[in-house]
Amino acid sequence: MGDKVEISTKNELMTAFKAVAGNKRKTEALLNVEDLSLSFTQYASGLRQTELKVISNLSLQAYKGEILAVVGSSGSGKSLLAHAILGILPSNAKLDGKIEYDGEELTQARKEEVRGNEIALIPQATTYLDPLMKISSQVIGCVERKNEGLMRKLQREVFQRYNLRPEVERMLPHELSGGMTRRVLVSTAVISSSELIIADEPTPGLDEKTLNETLSYFKGMADRGCAVILITHDIEAALKISHKIAVFYAGTVLEVANVEDFKNNGENLRHPYTRALWNALPQNRFQAIKGHQPMQDEVTDGCIFYERCSKKKALCSQGIPQLKQVNGGMVRCNNAA
Repeated sequence: MGDKVEISTKNELMTAFKAVAGNKRKTEALLNVEDLSLSFTQYASGLRQTELKVISNLSLQAYKGEILAVVGSSGSGKSLLAHAILGILPSNAKLDGKIEYDGEELTQARKEEVRGNEIALIPQATTYLDPLMKISSQVIGCVERKNEGLMRKLQREVFQRYNLRPEVERMLPHELSGGMTRRVLVSTAVISSSELIIADEPTPGLDEKTLNETLSYFKGMADRGCAVILITHDIEAALKISHKIAVFYAGTVLEVANVEDFKNNGENLRHPYTRALWNALPQNRFQAIKGHQPMQDEVTDGCIFYERCSKKKALCSQGIPQLKQVNGGMVRCNNAA
Protein backbone atom coordinates (compact mmCIF):
# COMPACT_ATOMS: atom_id res chain seq x y z
CA MET A 1 0.00 0.00 0.00
CA GLY A 2 1.38 3.39 -1.02
CA ASP A 3 1.58 6.50 1.05
CA LYS A 4 -1.47 8.72 1.39
CA VAL A 5 -0.82 12.41 0.95
CA GLU A 6 -3.35 15.07 1.95
CA ILE A 7 -3.50 18.00 -0.47
CA SER A 8 -4.04 21.26 1.41
CA THR A 9 -2.47 23.87 -0.87
CA LYS A 10 -2.23 24.52 -4.59
CA ASN A 11 1.52 23.89 -4.57
CA GLU A 12 1.00 20.52 -2.93
CA LEU A 13 -1.66 19.69 -5.51
CA MET A 14 0.72 20.40 -8.38
CA THR A 15 3.48 18.36 -6.70
CA ALA A 16 1.14 15.40 -6.31
CA PHE A 17 0.07 15.53 -9.95
CA LYS A 18 3.70 15.48 -11.04
CA ALA A 19 4.29 12.42 -8.89
CA VAL A 20 1.38 10.65 -10.58
CA ALA A 21 3.01 11.24 -13.97
CA GLY A 22 5.45 8.42 -13.19
CA ASN A 23 9.21 8.09 -13.27
CA LYS A 24 9.43 7.72 -17.04
CA ARG A 25 7.99 11.23 -17.64
CA LYS A 26 9.71 13.86 -15.54
CA THR A 27 8.86 16.80 -17.82
CA GLU A 28 6.34 19.47 -16.96
CA ALA A 29 2.76 18.94 -18.05
CA LEU A 30 1.88 20.43 -21.42
CA LEU A 31 -1.55 21.34 -20.03
CA ASN A 32 -2.20 22.11 -16.39
CA VAL A 33 -5.76 22.76 -15.19
CA GLU A 34 -5.82 23.84 -11.56
CA ASP A 35 -8.84 24.42 -9.31
CA LEU A 36 -11.08 25.34 -12.26
CA SER A 37 -14.64 26.54 -11.68
CA LEU A 38 -17.19 27.49 -14.32
CA SER A 39 -20.62 29.01 -13.93
CA PHE A 40 -23.22 30.62 -16.18
CA THR A 41 -25.20 33.74 -15.37
CA GLN A 42 -28.88 33.23 -16.04
CA TYR A 43 -32.04 35.25 -15.64
CA ALA A 44 -34.75 33.82 -13.46
CA SER A 45 -38.02 35.68 -12.96
CA GLY A 46 -37.95 39.25 -14.20
CA LEU A 47 -34.44 40.67 -14.17
CA ARG A 48 -33.20 38.61 -11.26
CA GLN A 49 -29.88 36.94 -12.06
CA THR A 50 -28.73 33.56 -10.82
CA GLU A 51 -25.47 31.69 -11.25
CA LEU A 52 -25.52 28.07 -12.35
CA LYS A 53 -22.26 26.36 -11.39
CA VAL A 54 -21.38 23.52 -13.76
CA ILE A 55 -17.70 22.88 -12.91
CA SER A 56 -16.06 23.28 -9.51
CA ASN A 57 -12.54 22.73 -8.13
CA LEU A 58 -11.49 20.72 -11.18
CA SER A 59 -7.81 19.85 -11.61
CA LEU A 60 -5.99 17.64 -14.11
CA GLN A 61 -2.87 17.52 -16.25
CA ALA A 62 -2.02 16.28 -19.76
CA TYR A 63 1.49 15.22 -20.76
CA LYS A 64 3.19 14.90 -24.13
CA GLY A 65 3.16 11.35 -25.43
CA GLU A 66 0.19 10.40 -23.24
CA ILE A 67 -3.52 9.89 -23.80
CA LEU A 68 -5.67 11.16 -20.95
CA ALA A 69 -9.22 9.86 -21.20
CA VAL A 70 -11.93 11.97 -19.59
CA VAL A 71 -14.92 9.73 -18.82
CA GLY A 72 -18.22 10.33 -17.12
CA SER A 73 -21.94 10.52 -17.75
CA SER A 74 -23.75 13.31 -19.59
CA GLY A 75 -23.80 16.57 -17.67
CA SER A 76 -20.57 15.88 -15.78
CA GLY A 77 -18.72 18.78 -17.44
CA LYS A 78 -16.50 16.93 -19.92
CA SER A 79 -17.23 18.99 -23.04
CA LEU A 80 -17.38 22.23 -21.06
CA LEU A 81 -13.82 21.60 -19.94
CA ALA A 82 -12.78 21.36 -23.60
CA HIS A 83 -14.60 24.60 -24.42
CA ALA A 84 -12.93 26.33 -21.46
CA ILE A 85 -9.49 25.25 -22.66
CA LEU A 86 -10.23 26.41 -26.21
CA GLY A 87 -11.81 29.71 -25.13
CA ILE A 88 -15.13 29.12 -26.89
CA LEU A 89 -17.48 29.58 -23.95
CA PRO A 90 -20.56 31.84 -24.32
CA SER A 91 -20.51 35.42 -23.07
CA ASN A 92 -22.49 34.60 -19.91
CA ALA A 93 -19.79 32.21 -18.68
CA LYS A 94 -17.67 32.98 -15.63
CA LEU A 95 -14.38 31.09 -15.42
CA ASP A 96 -12.16 30.94 -12.32
CA GLY A 97 -9.00 29.02 -11.55
CA LYS A 98 -5.93 28.50 -13.72
CA ILE A 99 -5.28 26.91 -17.10
CA GLU A 100 -1.64 26.74 -18.24
CA TYR A 101 -0.37 25.58 -21.60
CA ASP A 102 3.34 24.85 -22.10
CA GLY A 103 4.17 26.70 -18.89
CA GLU A 104 2.22 29.87 -19.76
CA GLU A 105 -1.17 30.95 -18.52
CA LEU A 106 -3.91 30.47 -21.09
CA THR A 107 -5.57 33.87 -21.17
CA GLN A 108 -8.39 34.41 -23.65
CA ALA A 109 -5.98 36.16 -26.02
CA ARG A 110 -3.53 33.26 -25.76
CA LYS A 111 -6.33 30.74 -26.36
CA GLU A 112 -7.30 32.50 -29.58
CA GLU A 113 -3.66 32.52 -30.65
CA VAL A 114 -3.03 28.79 -30.17
CA ARG A 115 -6.50 27.48 -31.02
CA GLY A 116 -6.39 25.54 -34.26
CA ASN A 117 -2.60 25.79 -34.36
CA GLU A 118 -1.06 24.37 -31.21
CA ILE A 119 -4.33 23.16 -29.65
CA ALA A 120 -6.77 21.34 -31.92
CA LEU A 121 -10.31 20.11 -31.34
CA ILE A 122 -11.59 16.95 -33.01
CA PRO A 123 -15.37 17.25 -32.63
CA GLN A 124 -17.91 14.48 -32.75
CA ALA A 125 -20.46 15.90 -35.16
CA THR A 126 -20.25 16.71 -38.86
CA THR A 127 -22.03 19.96 -38.03
CA TYR A 128 -18.59 21.40 -37.26
CA LEU A 129 -17.87 21.16 -40.99
CA ASP A 130 -19.15 23.89 -43.32
CA PRO A 131 -21.84 22.18 -45.43
CA LEU A 132 -21.06 24.41 -48.44
CA MET A 133 -17.25 24.16 -48.45
CA LYS A 134 -15.22 21.43 -50.08
CA ILE A 135 -13.38 19.10 -47.75
CA SER A 136 -9.85 19.99 -48.86
CA SER A 137 -10.39 23.69 -48.15
CA GLN A 138 -11.74 22.95 -44.67
CA VAL A 139 -8.87 20.64 -43.76
CA ILE A 140 -6.26 23.16 -44.88
CA GLY A 141 -8.04 26.04 -43.18
CA CYS A 142 -6.85 29.61 -43.35
CA VAL A 143 -3.26 29.52 -44.53
CA GLU A 144 -1.12 32.15 -46.14
CA ARG A 145 -1.45 32.03 -49.92
CA LYS A 146 2.31 31.59 -50.33
CA ASN A 147 2.08 28.37 -48.28
CA GLU A 148 -1.08 27.04 -49.90
CA GLY A 149 0.75 24.74 -52.32
CA LEU A 150 2.78 23.19 -49.51
CA MET A 151 -0.33 22.72 -47.36
CA ARG A 152 -2.23 21.03 -50.19
CA LYS A 153 0.67 18.63 -50.68
CA LEU A 154 0.67 17.86 -46.94
CA GLN A 155 -3.12 17.42 -46.97
CA ARG A 156 -2.87 14.83 -49.75
CA GLU A 157 -0.15 12.96 -47.89
CA VAL A 158 -2.28 12.88 -44.73
CA PHE A 159 -5.37 11.77 -46.68
CA GLN A 160 -3.35 8.93 -48.18
CA ARG A 161 -2.17 7.92 -44.70
CA TYR A 162 -5.78 7.70 -43.52
CA ASN A 163 -7.06 5.92 -46.64
CA LEU A 164 -9.03 8.88 -47.96
CA ARG A 165 -9.23 8.68 -51.74
CA PRO A 166 -8.17 11.72 -53.86
CA GLU A 167 -11.79 12.46 -54.82
CA VAL A 168 -12.61 13.15 -51.15
CA GLU A 169 -10.87 16.52 -51.56
CA ARG A 170 -13.69 17.72 -53.83
CA MET A 171 -16.55 16.32 -51.75
CA LEU A 172 -18.94 18.22 -49.50
CA PRO A 173 -19.58 17.02 -45.91
CA HIS A 174 -22.94 15.38 -46.70
CA GLU A 175 -21.20 13.07 -49.18
CA LEU A 176 -18.96 11.52 -46.51
CA SER A 177 -19.68 8.32 -44.63
CA GLY A 178 -19.35 8.26 -40.85
CA GLY A 179 -15.92 6.66 -41.00
CA MET A 180 -14.72 9.11 -43.66
CA THR A 181 -15.91 12.03 -41.54
CA ARG A 182 -13.88 10.79 -38.56
CA ARG A 183 -10.78 10.55 -40.73
CA VAL A 184 -11.30 14.02 -42.18
CA LEU A 185 -11.63 15.54 -38.69
CA VAL A 186 -8.49 13.72 -37.54
CA SER A 187 -6.66 14.93 -40.66
CA THR A 188 -7.51 18.51 -39.75
CA ALA A 189 -5.76 18.11 -36.39
CA VAL A 190 -2.75 16.37 -37.92
CA ILE A 191 -2.20 19.06 -40.55
CA SER A 192 -2.34 21.77 -37.90
CA SER A 193 0.77 20.22 -36.25
CA SER A 194 -0.91 20.74 -32.89
CA GLU A 195 0.82 19.74 -29.67
CA LEU A 196 -2.43 19.21 -27.75
CA ILE A 197 -5.33 17.28 -29.30
CA ILE A 198 -8.78 17.35 -27.68
CA ALA A 199 -11.11 14.69 -29.11
CA ASP A 200 -14.68 15.35 -27.93
CA GLU A 201 -16.84 12.20 -28.06
CA PRO A 202 -15.33 10.89 -31.31
CA THR A 203 -16.59 7.29 -31.12
CA PRO A 204 -20.40 7.04 -30.50
CA GLY A 205 -22.26 4.94 -33.04
CA LEU A 206 -19.16 3.51 -34.69
CA ASP A 207 -18.94 -0.15 -35.64
CA GLU A 208 -16.10 -2.15 -34.13
CA LYS A 209 -13.81 -1.79 -37.15
CA THR A 210 -14.26 1.99 -37.44
CA LEU A 211 -13.97 2.39 -33.66
CA ASN A 212 -10.62 0.63 -33.53
CA GLU A 213 -9.46 2.56 -36.59
CA THR A 214 -10.37 5.88 -34.95
CA LEU A 215 -8.66 4.94 -31.69
CA SER A 216 -5.51 3.98 -33.60
CA TYR A 217 -5.31 7.55 -34.97
CA PHE A 218 -5.19 8.96 -31.45
CA LYS A 219 -2.60 6.41 -30.39
CA GLY A 220 -0.50 7.44 -33.37
CA MET A 221 -0.70 11.09 -32.33
CA ALA A 222 0.49 10.27 -28.80
CA ASP A 223 3.27 8.10 -30.21
CA ARG A 224 4.45 11.15 -32.18
CA GLY A 225 4.67 13.15 -28.96
CA CYS A 226 1.30 14.91 -28.80
CA ALA A 227 -0.74 15.18 -25.63
CA VAL A 228 -4.20 13.76 -26.33
CA ILE A 229 -7.32 14.34 -24.25
CA LEU A 230 -10.01 11.82 -25.21
CA ILE A 231 -13.45 12.87 -23.95
CA THR A 232 -15.82 9.91 -24.00
CA HIS A 233 -18.71 8.04 -22.40
CA ASP A 234 -17.12 4.78 -23.52
CA ILE A 235 -14.77 3.62 -20.79
CA GLU A 236 -14.12 0.36 -22.67
CA ALA A 237 -12.80 2.26 -25.69
CA ALA A 238 -10.74 4.56 -23.46
CA LEU A 239 -9.05 1.63 -21.75
CA LYS A 240 -7.78 0.31 -25.09
CA ILE A 241 -5.41 3.21 -25.74
CA SER A 242 -5.23 5.55 -22.73
CA HIS A 243 -2.45 5.98 -20.20
CA LYS A 244 -4.66 7.60 -17.56
CA ILE A 245 -8.40 7.85 -16.94
CA ALA A 246 -9.88 11.00 -15.35
CA VAL A 247 -13.32 10.22 -13.94
CA PHE A 248 -15.75 13.16 -14.00
CA TYR A 249 -18.86 13.45 -11.85
CA ALA A 250 -21.11 16.47 -11.33
CA GLY A 251 -18.56 18.96 -12.62
CA THR A 252 -15.36 17.79 -10.99
CA VAL A 253 -12.72 15.04 -11.06
CA LEU A 254 -13.28 12.22 -8.58
CA GLU A 255 -10.28 10.14 -9.62
CA VAL A 256 -7.33 10.08 -11.99
CA ALA A 257 -6.29 6.45 -12.36
CA ASN A 258 -3.59 4.75 -14.36
CA VAL A 259 -5.00 2.38 -16.95
CA GLU A 260 -3.30 -0.54 -15.14
CA ASP A 261 -5.53 0.14 -12.12
CA PHE A 262 -8.50 -1.28 -14.04
CA LYS A 263 -6.93 -4.74 -14.22
CA ASN A 264 -7.57 -7.53 -11.68
CA ASN A 265 -11.28 -6.66 -11.39
CA GLY A 266 -10.44 -3.04 -10.66
CA GLU A 267 -9.27 -3.81 -7.13
CA ASN A 268 -6.72 -0.96 -7.29
CA LEU A 269 -9.31 1.70 -8.12
CA ARG A 270 -9.65 4.27 -5.39
CA HIS A 271 -13.11 5.87 -5.66
CA PRO A 272 -16.46 4.04 -5.22
CA TYR A 273 -17.84 5.75 -8.34
CA THR A 274 -14.95 4.55 -10.50
CA ARG A 275 -15.51 1.01 -9.22
CA ALA A 276 -19.22 1.39 -9.96
CA LEU A 277 -18.44 2.40 -13.57
CA TRP A 278 -16.17 -0.63 -13.88
CA ASN A 279 -18.75 -3.01 -12.40
CA ALA A 280 -21.46 -1.65 -14.72
CA LEU A 281 -19.63 -2.90 -17.82
CA PRO A 282 -21.29 -5.92 -19.48
CA GLN A 283 -18.17 -8.08 -19.24
CA ASN A 284 -17.98 -7.40 -15.50
CA ARG A 285 -20.95 -7.52 -13.15
CA PHE A 286 -23.27 -5.43 -15.37
CA GLN A 287 -24.48 -3.90 -12.11
CA ALA A 288 -25.88 -0.37 -11.96
CA ILE A 289 -25.94 1.75 -8.81
CA LYS A 290 -29.07 3.41 -7.52
CA GLY A 291 -29.68 7.14 -7.70
CA HIS A 292 -28.53 9.79 -10.13
CA GLN A 293 -25.82 12.35 -10.60
CA PRO A 294 -26.75 15.63 -8.82
CA MET A 295 -28.37 18.21 -11.06
CA GLN A 296 -26.36 21.35 -11.74
CA ASP A 297 -28.61 23.48 -9.52
CA GLU A 298 -28.58 21.06 -6.58
CA VAL A 299 -26.57 22.26 -3.58
CA THR A 300 -24.50 19.67 -1.73
CA ASP A 301 -22.65 20.39 1.51
CA GLY A 302 -20.44 17.33 1.49
CA CYS A 303 -19.15 14.82 -1.02
CA ILE A 304 -21.12 15.04 -4.27
CA PHE A 305 -21.28 11.22 -4.41
CA TYR A 306 -22.55 10.96 -0.82
CA GLU A 307 -26.16 9.91 -1.55
CA ARG A 308 -25.09 7.02 -3.81
CA CYS A 309 -22.02 5.82 -1.93
CA SER A 310 -22.07 2.47 -0.13
CA LYS A 311 -19.04 3.42 1.99
CA LYS A 312 -20.18 6.85 3.21
CA LYS A 313 -19.49 8.00 6.75
CA ALA A 314 -20.65 10.99 8.77
CA LEU A 315 -17.48 12.85 7.80
CA CYS A 316 -18.42 12.60 4.11
CA SER A 317 -21.43 14.89 4.61
CA GLN A 318 -19.28 17.65 6.09
CA GLY A 319 -17.39 19.47 3.38
CA ILE A 320 -16.15 18.44 -0.05
CA PRO A 321 -13.19 16.02 0.15
CA GLN A 322 -9.88 17.37 -1.10
CA LEU A 323 -8.09 15.80 -4.06
CA LYS A 324 -5.23 13.68 -2.75
CA GLN A 325 -2.60 11.25 -3.96
CA VAL A 326 -3.20 7.60 -3.12
CA ASN A 327 -1.21 4.65 -4.48
CA GLY A 328 0.07 6.45 -7.56
CA GLY A 329 -3.25 8.05 -8.50
CA MET A 330 -5.41 11.00 -7.53
CA VAL A 331 -8.72 10.69 -5.72
CA ARG A 332 -11.34 12.89 -4.06
CA CYS A 333 -12.56 10.60 -1.28
CA ASN A 334 -12.23 10.55 2.51
CA ASN A 335 -12.20 6.74 2.59
CA ALA A 336 -9.57 6.06 -0.06
CA ALA A 337 -6.40 4.45 1.23
